[in-house]
Amino acid sequence: MDHVTVRASVYKDSHGVYAEIPVIVTEHGVLMPLVEYMLKKARFKSASWKQKLAQAVGLLLDYMSANHQHFQRPEDLFEAFVARLYTGTADGEGRDPGELYWMGMNTPLIRQLTNLLSDFSDWMAKQQQTQPLNPWREATRGEEMLAWAAWEKRRNHSIFSHTVDYDLAALQNKRARQTLVKRTPVVDRGAVKHFPEDHIEDLLFKGFIVPGRQNSPRLEERLNLRDILITMLMNFGGLRVSEPFHLFVHDVLPDPYHPESAYVRVFHPEEGLAPPDWRDAKGKPIQCNRTAYLKGKYGLMPRNLYYATDAMHAGWKGNVVEADGKFMPVFWCPTWTGELFMKLWVLYMAQRSRMTCDHPFAFVTESGKPYAINDFMGQHARAVERISLVVGKMLGTTPHGHRHGYGQRITDYELDPLARKKALHHKSLESQLVYTEPDIEKVNRMIEAATRRIESGATLPPPDFARYGFEDIDPLGLLTGPNPKLRRR
Repeated sequence: MDHVTVRASVYKDSHGVYAEIPVIVTEHGVLMPLVEYMLKKARFKSASWKQKLAQAVGLLLDYMSANHQHFQRPEDLFEAFVARLYTGTADGEGRDPGELYWMGMNTPLIRQLTNLLSDFSDWMAKQQQTQPLNPWREATRGEEMLAWAAWEKRRNHSIFSHTVDYDLAALQNKRARQTLVKRTPVVDRGAVKHFPEDHIEDLLFKGFIVPGRQNSPRLEERLNLRDILITMLMNFGGLRVSEPFHLFVHDVLPDPYHPESAYVRVFHPEEGLAPPDWRDAKGKPIQCNRTAYLKGKYGLMPRNLYYATDAMHAGWKGNVVEADGKFMPVFWCPTWTGELFMKLWVLYMAQRSRMTCDHPFAFVTESGKPYAINDFMGQHARAVERISLVVGKMLGTTPHGHRHGYGQRITDYELDPLARKKALHHKSLESQLVYTEPDIEKVNRMIEAATRRIESGATLPPPDFARYGFEDIDPLGLLTGPNPKLRRR
């Protein structure tokens, strides 16, 4: 079935409020069940979720168009569809009679697409009294045990573990989908790549220069203050690359306890408390969240609600925010970087004040428009190259490397695990492991140090494994010991 996916503004009533969602248009018109389903979920799901669902449905339509004549039952078609997501559709010689020419996908993506389609199909089955693509069945004993193990892990890491319903969990764990997705292989995270500590100063003050003005005696003229501030928020404040792009000019204040340092609050882009500069007809500040503030005062949306392809888009993860105002405070490490940030922020605000900006976002282009993440990524890459480093994620020299560096630093500073969790704004202690796990070089140094302690007699020598290691598994001495009964003939 020929189809195209377009972005559409859907109005549910006669008011000016609309939902912007991806819509699939086929040769028979708009795929209305998908529209209705998305509208049901619109308030609770991100733009990326909607895009991924549209992608999954589009793939399924393509597969159905090429293969519908081969299957009598919907679940058989769906099982074959999932199999082709793994293998691709071409044979060993590159031939594909169905003319899809899919490449095989990785397991996490297949799991995501399969779950999205399964849930959508369940909803359609209820609404239209049709047969679901991936029905539930009674779980095997092994599947039930795995489901309980996964449930227990989720419960142990949930702050709402005291509210769990064991009876409901028992019912859910006794069932499994007809078509299952392979388990994702357990892999070592590998080395945590962070920006090299001994080059961060050069990056800030030699990399982020303004071409043609690098010899100016005025610091604010020769340096790209905007990109320096964003980089500092990541490297010394632990923010993700998307998070500084949600900052309003109102969100940076002198620290009430250390006025020379910056107190930075990153508010939830939708539900965070709005600044008090939007006033009603009587001149009183309007108390509202940032969604209402952006729409009412500027005609904009929170940046996480724009499509990923839009220059306005900035992602947002489910971080822990403060109850009062719903924001994340930035914890400077080392602490003196907060003072440097404040000095540079004042200079940057002076620059921004001379621009015409019809929005509250702190970081802007030369024309006063909200700064795009992709543009910053390009500036960061050029800054890295100016200090003779190679740009690469596995080298830690992309923006992603700065948060990793922050995580390593607060670990090296021996912060308490709960303090590290707070500084990284994680929901669980386990979440910080990706940032704090030692790299290969550090593990080697730790082993070398431990070896020296052993050799110096500081610890007990290793045991004789031949003597102690096999006693429990071979109590009869059939294979081990001085006279094994089953000796090689």
